[in-house]
Amino acid sequence: MSVKRQFRIWRGDETGGDLQDYMVEVNEGEVVLDIIHRLQATDAPDLACRWNCKAGKCGSCSMEINGKPRLGCMTRMSTFDDEETVTVTPLRTFPVIRDLVTDVSFNYEKARETPAFAPPADVAPGDYRMQQVDVERSQEFRKCIECFLCQNVCHVVRDHEENKQAFSGPRYFIRAAELDMHPLDARTDRKEYAQAEQGLGFCNITKCCTEVCPEHIKITDNGIIPMKERVVDRRYDPLVWLGSKIFRRGETPQTSVTTARQGSATSPGAARGGVHSHAGGSHDPRAEAQAQSGVNWHREVPHPTAPAVDDRGKLPLTELTFDRAAAPSPFGDDVTFPLPPEHLNFAHPDQDNKH
Repeated sequence: MSVKRQFRIWRGDETGGDLQDYMVEVNEGEVVLDIIHRLQATDAPDLACRWNCKAGKCGSCSMEINGKPRLGCMTRMSTFDDEETVTVTPLRTFPVIRDLVTDVSFNYEKARETPAFAPPADVAPGDYRMQQVDVERSQEFRKCIECFLCQNVCHVVRDHEENKQAFSGPRYFIRAAELDMHPLDARTDRKEYAQAEQGLGFCNITKCCTEVCPEHIKITDNGIIPMKERVVDRRYDPLVWLGSKIFRRGETPQTSVTTARQGSATSPGAARGGVHSHAGGSHDPRAEAQAQSGVNWHREVPHPTAPAVDDRGKLPLTELTFDRAAAPSPFGDDVTFPLPPEHLNFAHPDQDNKH
């Protein structure tokens, strides 16, 4: 069953443009991108629109639909009232090329500026070994499809053109967080780079980026806030500041977690038995040496969560009818930040302190 629906599409280029009205046929089960394609085939053959997979995985068809940044291929027409006019406009933050196509090269420039993954120098390619628990914290950020909707709604970029040079935006904050959490990344200055070069301090965590993410990545809670906390610990903690003066500039003193046990000394963390440091609190010299080089083969880690399948290997109905397009965060929905030291999979400077 098809009906005629009113669409209002922005038409123009970098010199200007306006909204034009169209009456378009809409069939049951269609999405906004289907209507755009029908317009191109009928009333507006010169309408420019970027798209690729039509499955919500390439991020190409980003647009603003009734004022909200969305993917055209994931916005169903059934979500609008029958008499509602559907207004489609290009992403407002980026320069318009033509009609619904914008110039998002700003994001690729910021991607080139971000230091790449740096593997350990003493581990040969092909010898890298990681377990699922090593990447659970950062795996969520790998779901990013680079639709740049989070960049579009970030008011630091959207409302202040002058900020673009010094601000990378939420997409690249989670890239920095992902690499900072990566067990094999050899760079130790991800936090400092995010603060000094990416403009992490400009972000005031309004969470608008999280709200529009089609992959339901918890950009703010799981990426930006932990990075901000680490920057504060590093730059403003008086003990860390004093330690950097006593030792050498830019280096943090070794803790009992990152230093192998000497003689008969026993770490309080090892006595508790519940601390997950780089070497699992075991203080085995070999494990600690490997931990310092970024390789964690001997950690005491929790078992990975089993997939939610029944005895026949099928997903249960509750998983098939999940109300979100992607899996929930590996942190779960009830985790508060900052995480307690005993729950961390990296060596926290204070995790041996009893307070």
